[in-house]
Amino acid sequence: MSTVGTVLETEEHRALRAAVAALGGRFGREYLTRVTAAGGHPEELWAEAAKLGYLGVNLPEEYGGGGGGIAELSIVLEELGAAGSPLLMMVVSPAICGTVIARFGTEEQKRAWLPGLADGSRTMAFGITEPDAGSNSHRITTTARREDDGSWVLTGRKVFVSGVDIADATLIVGRTSDARTGKLKPCLFIVDRETPGFGRRQIDMELHAAEKQFELTLDEVRLPAGALVGDEDAGLLQLFAGLNPERVMTAAFAIGMGRYALRRAVAYARERTVWRDPIGAHQAIAHPLAQVHIELELARLMMQKAARLYDAGDDAGAGEAANMAKYAAAEACVRAVDQSVHTLGGNGLTREFGLASLVTASRVARIAPVSREMILNYVSHQSLGLPKSY
Repeated sequence: MSTVGTVLETEEHRALRAAVAALGGRFGREYLTRVTAAGGHPEELWAEAAKLGYLGVNLPEEYGGGGGGIAELSIVLEELGAAGSPLLMMVVSPAICGTVIARFGTEEQKRAWLPGLADGSRTMAFGITEPDAGSNSHRITTTARREDDGSWVLTGRKVFVSGVDIADATLIVGRTSDARTGKLKPCLFIVDRETPGFGRRQIDMELHAAEKQFELTLDEVRLPAGALVGDEDAGLLQLFAGLNPERVMTAAFAIGMGRYALRRAVAYARERTVWRDPIGAHQAIAHPLAQVHIELELARLMMQKAARLYDAGDDAGAGEAANMAKYAAAEACVRAVDQSVHTLGGNGLTREFGLASLVTASRVARIAPVSREMILNYVSHQSLGLPKSY
């Protein structure tokens, strides 16, 4: 299927897209389904993607990365998704955690983490969501207390944290007290998985995915001074430096999933014959699939815009575009999966065609990492200047 979005890409981007598509094709949906059913993780695909330099394509070259940006990393995730084997931890480990450490970490933190994140030998999870706060950074109750010796003590809870069981550490969003104002301000801390007081409990999900979801408890977790990432007074800036790539990568995840579903539906519509003609010859089948294709292409264009703005250092512009891209991609993905299942009829619900499980998976992009309603709030307030209701 031709894609309009590739017209806006460089020759290097097109080559990267083709190479990753070839890698994804060697694994595919069947591989990911088999690994998930066995309760495992896509370690072979992760290792191969790392070996080829895809996992760290956005990280600085001096720390073992590819020297690219979120534009390149989003291509990797989209193409793996289009092949049916997306790697969700790419959204978290290199995109959020790697970006934050590369931009704001100390030299010691960069040398300790970036080479491993780039070559896939180390992974990081990201903990921001809380039971009573969701992703509202202003209501986060996980607190960090500085001790007299410069160390920190963290107390609180996090929920829906992906991949904690396989992550070497988790980048935790906590809040510290501002002595000048008496208010709490967000800060980021690297918490090693074996740190005393750092507990986890797997959440029982209906969603079947290789990456499990966890609730975390931080019970007087003591951390060295070097666990704080960046400047204590720039926590909010640093936080959103990670959240914008998260939204771009979620868009890539959704677009890839939508493309996979659409490809399966188009192939079926070309071959499935009722009476005399393939069902794809009928406009009732063809037009909805064409509409889905258009919506996915439009979502990709916004994703590319967001990635370019972010990589160019325009955090404000990237914030608006990344939210729009995530919204558009999620909506397009849900419709793509729904229409694809509908095209196949009963076959769309069989294991053979690998679409039924996407009905649940496609909804994730609508609610995570931020709901579509909160994105609409953001656009109405920040883009349109309308008053808030909260």
